[in-house]
Amino acid sequence: MKIIDLSKPIQYNKSDPWFMKVKIKHKPHRKSKLLIRFLGLPLKLFPKHFNGWADDIIEKMGVHATTHIDAPWHYSPTTNGKKSKTIDEVPLEWCFGDGLVIDMTHKADFDPITQKDIEDFLKQNNLTVKPGMIVLIKTGRDKFNGTKDFHKIGTGMSAEATAWLIDQGIKVMGIDAWGGGFALAPYAEKSKGN
Repeated sequence: MKIIDLSKPIQYNKSDPWFMKVKIKHKPHRKSKLLIRFLGLPLKLFPKHFNGWADDIIEKMGVHATTHIDAPWHYSPTTNGKKSKTIDEVPLEWCFGDGLVIDMTHKADFDPITQKDIEDFLKQNNLTVKPGMIVLIKTGRDKFNGTKDFHKIGTGMSAEATAWLIDQGIKVMGIDAWGGGFALAPYAEKSKGN
């Protein structure tokens, strides 16, 4: 199986809105050289021109600043009357496997993606959704990533489209817009899978 990395790098972008900004603090080499002395480590154990270790600390990072996965817990505390999975409970197996890209680039901003949209795309392209697949929704809005208006544009999934994919056995869905609009909350109690 070929694995394709779709992650967005963790980096500062001045055009990101305040809730997506990433703040990284860089610690220069010389500060860690002081740490060596503080710990009492002999300098002769280190290379001749050793300047110390550089270090970066992520001080602030909004969830939508980079690629992420929302656990079922994000949408509702319960699913099928049971506690929803938190991110540490999501099986790793859900995060890789056969995938399907559903092209919704024709959808206008704020025009929700419907079940009919998905079914039409599948039929036109002779594709089938199978349980356990990972479904990625392509809206084309990723090209606006890093612009100040990224969060003000795009389309997302309607509740019925999301529910339909869940009923087909899909546990992981993704989208190339800043927010998926995966409207699960009203559907969480009725879904067939956890």
